[in-house]
Amino acid sequence: MAHTPLKWLCLLLVFDCLLLSSAQFMKTYVVQMDRSAMPDSFSDHLQWYSTVLTSVVVNPEREGNGGGEQRIIYSYQNVFHGVAARLNEEEAERLEEENGVLAIFPETKYELHTTRSPRFLGLEPADSNSAWSQQIADHDVIVGVLDTGIWPESESFNDAGMSPVPAHWKGECETGRDFTKQNCNRKIVGARMFYHGYEAATGKFNEQLEYKSPRDQDGHGTHTAATVAGSPTAGANLLGYAYGTARGMAPGARIAAYKVCWAGGCFSSDILSAVDRAVADGVNVLSISLGGGVSSYYRDSLSVAAFGAMEMGVFVSCSAGNAGPDPVSLTNVSPWITTVGASTMDRDFPAIVKLGNGRTVTGVSLYKGRITIPESKQFPVVYMGSNSSNPDPSSLCLEGTLDPHFVAGKIVICDRGISPRVQKGVVVKNAGGVGMILANTAANGEELVADCHLVPAVAVGEREGKAIKLYALTNRKPTATLGFLGTRLGVRPSPVVAAFSSRGPNFLTLEILKPDLVAPGVNILAAWTGKTGPSSLTTDTRRVKFNILSGTSMSCPHVSGVAALIKSKHPDWSPSAIKSALMTTAYVHDNTYKPLKDSSGASPSSPYDHGAGHINPRKALDPGLVYEIQPQDYFEFLCTQDLTPSQLKVFSKYSNRSCHHLLPNPGDLNYPAISAVFPEKTSVTSLTLHRTVTNVGPATSSYHAVVTPFNGAAVKVEPESLNFTRRYQKLSYKITFLTKKRQSMPEFGGLIWKDGTHSVRSPIVITWLSFV
Repeated sequence: MAHTPLKWLCLLLVFDCLLLSSAQFMKTYVVQMDRSAMPDSFSDHLQWYSTVLTSVVVNPEREGNGGGEQRIIYSYQNVFHGVAARLNEEEAERLEEENGVLAIFPETKYELHTTRSPRFLGLEPADSNSAWSQQIADHDVIVGVLDTGIWPESESFNDAGMSPVPAHWKGECETGRDFTKQNCNRKIVGARMFYHGYEAATGKFNEQLEYKSPRDQDGHGTHTAATVAGSPTAGANLLGYAYGTARGMAPGARIAAYKVCWAGGCFSSDILSAVDRAVADGVNVLSISLGGGVSSYYRDSLSVAAFGAMEMGVFVSCSAGNAGPDPVSLTNVSPWITTVGASTMDRDFPAIVKLGNGRTVTGVSLYKGRITIPESKQFPVVYMGSNSSNPDPSSLCLEGTLDPHFVAGKIVICDRGISPRVQKGVVVKNAGGVGMILANTAANGEELVADCHLVPAVAVGEREGKAIKLYALTNRKPTATLGFLGTRLGVRPSPVVAAFSSRGPNFLTLEILKPDLVAPGVNILAAWTGKTGPSSLTTDTRRVKFNILSGTSMSCPHVSGVAALIKSKHPDWSPSAIKSALMTTAYVHDNTYKPLKDSSGASPSSPYDHGAGHINPRKALDPGLVYEIQPQDYFEFLCTQDLTPSQLKVFSKYSNRSCHHLLPNPGDLNYPAISAVFPEKTSVTSLTLHRTVTNVGPATSSYHAVVTPFNGAAVKVEPESLNFTRRYQKLSYKITFLTKKRQSMPEFGGLIWKDGTHSVRSPIVITWLSFV
């Protein structure tokens, strides 16, 4: 009995501590403020912000004077105005009611969307008329890359022959562990790191295990930066694969590396601070291979920051995401962002599976290691699942699922899914298996992505995978061997839309077609970190100077680099003009002259998969006509999105930006793609959209319109010809859709303006909402 009061006292103390902990549990919020609302009594905005924060702190006496200032981890003042601060839920709710607070964004975790491409894209240095011979240094272009940092020792960042850093550049080379001022040069003109949001969410990171500096430990940032603007490097290869000269899309451009991603992820407060800083530093292009899901335009901090960057003349390209082939899987869908999907090139890395029944199956692999499988010797094959397109847990080769008694000395068939592809091979190796056949499931279709495996392994498509599994399950003594055939060029058909590339439609606004276009994103060779093996597994002790990766993370910097090329040739062009040039010159047929295919199946891809089409850099440098969109036009688009005045103010930032109601329909935004959306009311049978084009070609030129026929609607363009008499002249047209028979599915086609030299193409999508 004597111990009872003590027991209850302990319980009460624990309960009180839990309550206190709950009340004080804090997380990071990005707080957008209305700069114009600052009272005259304050001398600067940061002082005002901290005072407003102090006013909502629940227990200010515990934090002493300046409680609000202590909570601030970032202040933003360029593309975004406000702070990132640590608050508990009650404080955040109180702050929303404060005067001058426009919006509060909870911290969001973003994910990385993880040289043959220049030649494949037609950027051929041997051609004296190519973009490579242009003196990009005449108009210095700086690309800001938001990623995992940079490995400055890579030859891809050699600055030999480059002119001094332009005087207008205001960026810095921040120092930290193993990163000094000398790591920047005339190629890497700036390097910064942003980690306060990351540490606030995850705690202090171990500086012995992770570089607290712009140095790239992961490799992803080095790869994307080199793809954008890497210097030509002869003899580049990955373990002998893809041998050749590696170069970025814009080898004469400068790189500014903004490290926003760490071992625990990429956090929105850090990303926002990097965008804010990059624009102030003087970047011309922002390349952001990150995504964090889709939310309303005004609730997406990256969207809001990108709007501010666009207002200041910065071109912003982002990856579409790797959630394909599921529909409506896109991220970064705001119309002022260029959203990039992924496609294949005409190069692959063939490998074969020779089955004991005499059949040979072709797949892909980047394996080259000490373990070898003689092609003349057959090994037993084992599959732990059933012959279904959908894997079951035992067939996925997850950690701890393989019994060495069953797999030792055998080639193991593993289904894709759940765990990383290369990790499955490690599980096979640790269980005593001699090799792996990696089989696609229905989610991946026939798409083949090559990996730098740690065990002999061949990846095969779904159809061949099912056939191999059936053989392994029905034959009394199934056997196989594996063979690796190196690098193959001239693959047909190509390009093909990658199965993993995220798809439309853009359900935030059906009238804005997304993605905008596709670019090479499968099996891309580029520079790599010296800290991590090519498989990115901690157990991989191999070190390489170049690596081959796949993802929309790889396609995004292709577009960023080509945008830099366009900017160097046309320094006065706006972000919308550059985007228009990229979209209207994109192509929609492969190298067999057939419509672009979708690698997740046998059918052709649609604009929901490939947007305007596949990037065509040479033509984008001379598009003939462009669709210009001013910042106020984008704001007018937002005015059509049923946003409240306070929600709209998130984008206005300046008190003089307001709705003039110039767009009767969101589809009237002067976008290079055309999406006609008929409402549910069947009585509406006619829809007219308006566009204006600017002549950036010869002063005197005449264009005529060619429109794809549609089953469900008649399409009329007025006028049918556009006659220009001067450069930069603007002419308008309208395109009217008359329903003939409402269709159960969207219809796809295109409008092309032709002058005999240029073909200015806009994809067209017609949707009847009653059937959506």
